[in-house]
Amino acid sequence: MLGYLIDMDGVLYHGHQLIPGAQRFIHELLAADVPFLFLTNNSQRTRRDVATKLGRMGIDGIEERHVFTCAMATARYLAQQKPNGTAYVIGEGGLLTALHSNGFAIVDRDPDYVVVGEGRTLTFEMMETALGMIRNGSRLIATNLDPNCPTPTGMRPGCGALVALLEAASGIKAFSVGKPSPIMMRGARKELGLSAEQTIMIGDTMETDIVGGVQLGYHTALVLTGSTKRSDLGRYAYQPDLIFDSINDISHEMLVDEFGSSDSELDEEGDRRLLAVN
Repeated sequence: MLGYLIDMDGVLYHGHQLIPGAQRFIHELLAADVPFLFLTNNSQRTRRDVATKLGRMGIDGIEERHVFTCAMATARYLAQQKPNGTAYVIGEGGLLTALHSNGFAIVDRDPDYVVVGEGRTLTFEMMETALGMIRNGSRLIATNLDPNCPTPTGMRPGCGALVALLEAASGIKAFSVGKPSPIMMRGARKELGLSAEQTIMIGDTMETDIVGGVQLGYHTALVLTGSTKRSDLGRYAYQPDLIFDSINDISHEMLVDEFGSSDSELDEEGDRRLLAVN
């Protein structure tokens, strides 16, 4: 059995426009009951929000269980580190919902963590408050380190840009949980019950999707409809297994033929070795 971790923006759509072939490929996976998750480094939306967005764009049959966000990965990680902890949050509904669902309380003083995600309601006062908390001992957590976020009208500063400001001002480095962190990449694979050999990462960004898959021993497929162009590939010390012009060129049957259908499972010691390398 093979399964998929699939990036969204740049792979399935641009803005509000589906990329040709996206609907056909996802419906192929649904019809064949192939396990897959959509992975996103955008912490703004909840799983339900993402599923609804995809449905409105024409990809029917998507449920919350098909979505795995960096907000979810962050909240689960923090709940393991400090059950029933507290956080001051720079972010929006998806991050707040994930933290609440994992037992965290949102506070405005003396938090265990300062958690930073994407947001359009940021004020300098919020950043100043966060800086004071970090300097007083709260730990700095980033949902991801993406420097910018694509929007229908261009780019806006992403979580990584906001975190860089706090890092520079505090002298404290943030811990990031989103792609390409093995915490998120391995967590998503475990959610599907797959081994590394059974997992295919489809993405458009070498610095997150592809390097994350390479580091954890997943099969990787790069599509050229997003941030990475074919001419960029020579700059990287790692390469995807396969390169496609777009998702329109991909089929499940093709990838089964390419990668086989191994049912072998990595043992826990193998998982620990992979994480130690990263």
